[in-house]
Amino acid sequence: MPRRYDPERRQRIIDAAIRVAEERGIGALSHRVVAAAADVPLGSTTYHFASLDDLLVAALRQVCGESGTTVEGWTEYLERDAPLADRIADLLAAYMDESRSGRVRMEYELYLAALRRPALSPVAAEWLDSTLEVLARYTDPGTARTLSALIDGMLLQSLLTGRPFDRDEVRAEVARVVGEEPVLGGRSSDR
Repeated sequence: MPRRYDPERRQRIIDAAIRVAEERGIGALSHRVVAAAADVPLGSTTYHFASLDDLLVAALRQVCGESGTTVEGWTEYLERDAPLADRIADLLAAYMDESRSGRVRMEYELYLAALRRPALSPVAAEWLDSTLEVLARYTDPGTARTLSALIDGMLLQSLLTGRPFDRDEVRAEVARVVGEEPVLGGRSSDR
């Protein structure tokens, strides 16, 4: 029987891996589970991705490049005329919107997987470097690094505890790091 030409199959496999990771976590990923989710034969997943790490790298690269995730997409918020702490707090509030919480959880799960899966480390490092590069446009490199760590820490804490994202708390902490005046009682009046 001749092979069926299916130029979108590789992409469907990546999309299925992302869906599975988002819904059930990366621990649930296997070639078999992804093949079923992509509605492709099991051999297709191993043909396109020799190892699960290869599939995870492709998924992480795609997630890092999607609008809403890509760090370059942050400029929509960061270029506004407002104090930097407000801009970053608004950016993170949009990022942590309840409709995206499963996606954000999966993104961090993929990044943290790089601790044990060396194949993922270069992709995670590229994302972190791009974060620092964008933040350094608005502050000095040392402050950008501190902001990056603060952002990751606050987002992870929110995901781990299940507590709602607190835009004003984030704004206050970012203001402290960037040397802006804290705003008492909520949002800045400069907006």
